[in-house]
Amino acid sequence: MQVALPSSPDVSARMSRQTNRDTGAERAVRRLLHASGYRYRIHYPVPGLPRRKIDIAFTQVRLAVLIDGCFWHGCPEHATSPKANAEWWRQKLDRNIERDRETTAQLVSEGWTVMRFWEHESPEAVMRQVAAHVERERASRRKRHTKGGDR
Repeated sequence: MQVALPSSPDVSARMSRQTNRDTGAERAVRRLLHASGYRYRIHYPVPGLPRRKIDIAFTQVRLAVLIDGCFWHGCPEHATSPKANAEWWRQKLDRNIERDRETTAQLVSEGWTVMRFWEHESPEAVMRQVAAHVERERASRRKRHTKGGDR
């Protein structure tokens, strides 16, 4: 199989400058979480997968929050398929989606809960869902801890 190449050096250079971390969507969610008193790690390494990172990680409750860009990760509502050099783009974007699945599977196998959101989702709604999960996990841990101390 022949691998398609970027359509031009200019396109290749422009795409290589695209940010893949600290996106506006990530920053908005982090700002809301922080303002609500939550503390977390950013760009946390995915155990067992070098060069892969968790956007927002709550390490004590093993929660990985990933905020995916609509174009790069194949959003069913907003994804587009570039017309120029279509085969190269199809392979590139398909591989991104495959990598997302691998990352999720690896995190789950390591005992993490994975919450994935699209960049177009409301930061407030994302924050509420993440906060609710963190609070449930913290309550569950407290409950287990108190039961263990009664013995």
